Amino acid sequence: MALEDVKSQQLQSETKADDSIKVDVTDEVDFVAYYEQNTGRLVVDPEQAKVEFGEVMASRLKLNPDGLKVLWPQPADDPNDPQNWTDFRKTVHLIIITMSGVVPDFDGGIGIASIFGLAQTYDTTSGVINDLTSNWGIFLLGWGGIFWVMLVRRYGRLPVLFWSQLFTLAFLVGATLAPNLATFAGMRCLSAFFGQVTGLYTVTDIFPFHLQARKLNIWTSGVVISPFLSPFVFGFLVARASWRWAYAIGSIYNAIVLLLIAFFMEETMYDRRLASKPLQISTGLRYRFETLIGVTGYKMAKYRPRWPEVLLASLDVVWRPQFFFVVLFEALLFGFSIGVNTTNVVFMGSPPPVGFGFSQYAVAVLLGEFIGRYVNEFIMDLHIRKNGGFFEAESRLWTCYLAMPLYICGFLTLGAGIQNLNETALIMGWGIAFVAITLNTVAVYAYCNDCFPRRAGEVSALLNFARSVGGFAVAYFQVPWATKSGALTVFGVETAQVISLDALEESDGFYRLVVGMFFIAVPMTQLKGSYFRARFAL
Repeated sequence: MALEDVKSQQLQSETKADDSIKVDVTDEVDFVAYYEQNTGRLVVDPEQAKVEFGEVMASRLKLNPDGLKVLWPQPADDPNDPQNWTDFRKTVHLIIITMSGVVPDFDGGIGIASIFGLAQTYDTTSGVINDLTSNWGIFLLGWGGIFWVMLVRRYGRLPVLFWSQLFTLAFLVGATLAPNLATFAGMRCLSAFFGQVTGLYTVTDIFPFHLQARKLNIWTSGVVISPFLSPFVFGFLVARASWRWAYAIGSIYNAIVLLLIAFFMEETMYDRRLASKPLQISTGLRYRFETLIGVTGYKMAKYRPRWPEVLLASLDVVWRPQFFFVVLFEALLFGFSIGVNTTNVVFMGSPPPVGFGFSQYAVAVLLGEFIGRYVNEFIMDLHIRKNGGFFEAESRLWTCYLAMPLYICGFLTLGAGIQNLNETALIMGWGIAFVAITLNTVAVYAYCNDCFPRRAGEVSALLNFARSVGGFAVAYFQVPWATKSGALTVFGVETAQVISLDALEESDGFYRLVVGMFFIAVPMTQLKGSYFRARFAL
């Protein structure tokens, strides 16, 4: 009888063990769905993951090398998953995508350096050249990004990056050889339209979320510094040689980037939701070529979002309050950097418009990248510890509180430099402002991407559109305003500087709008962001 009792107890314990295992195993968690649907709120601490998902499911989670953070998105058990690539392979892609991200504003900056040569060649004024080429080029760059991102979602990152870069190069060569102003303006604007915005896509494809802000710092620094790179390189060249040489050298840089894309870039789009991926019908060099030109992407398109969803995706993001307010704030803040850079040449009336200060600007952007790298990670880690192992996207915006005082200080110093014709103050003012712009831009990009992990392309395109249209607007009204009232008045208004000019008394609202938008957008989004993300989720 005792033996039977023992056997009975053993059977019951085995049944309970089996039952517990069955509960844990059958209570599956779709980690892909969790990452996409818990927009802006992720469990990061491995210990908290055990509470969130259960012991069995938490044990399946992949962690970072030191075991302190859960990786999102979860890498698949597939060496082709870009999340599983080696650090060297990822770094190569980050370098190339940063170089390609430099191209649109770098090409636009060539026009800034060449503006007086262009006016002389085509027998017109610098203002006409600015309006027909630089301003409209900035405007079309914003719309081009929204167009290209639609193709990216259907056909992949690599073919769209390749073809957009190829067309950009072709139109830039056309601008180099343009026989008249109409041809030049058309080629210049088309080269801007074909500028791509796949950088955010690539960063989110290959790096886990806790490293994305650090890597976005590198990519964004390239984008921020690119408008100053070409004036520095070509400012003195166009003063001594034809502007066509500047565009020819720019075309060579574009060609180098195109070759790097063709030979070293790989497709980073990984379809995690496909239960069974179609077999590759080609391998080796043929597969590489077909992927580069888009044949593979065309075959895979039937497994990806349909055209109605793709066409409306940007509209589906832009109206949501967790996105709209911070992007409007970023558009106003970044718009000054583009607009002032575009019109500096007219204000200063010198062929090398900003070349004398490039080294200082480069230092400023690199300083912004260095500060941003550690500030963003410090804020993220501190928030995760204080939030019980969870990450909330709104913590990204704390960096904006550091950026705004620097931004105001920079523009006030810039205004003082213009007023007093002090070159040192002008350079320092711009440098401080660009540290702030780099910090703020990375924070906004990272926040919006965390809120919409499935819409990285649309986020990048809309942010690019916002800053481009903001810069386009500033550039368009600054030149006639400066011609009428003088550059001192223009910079004074934009820095809200109180100087003894009657014109300023009625015109300092625009800069205050930037500061006002900060106080409206950032604190409100931080306070109501979790509600917005839950109420207005995709």
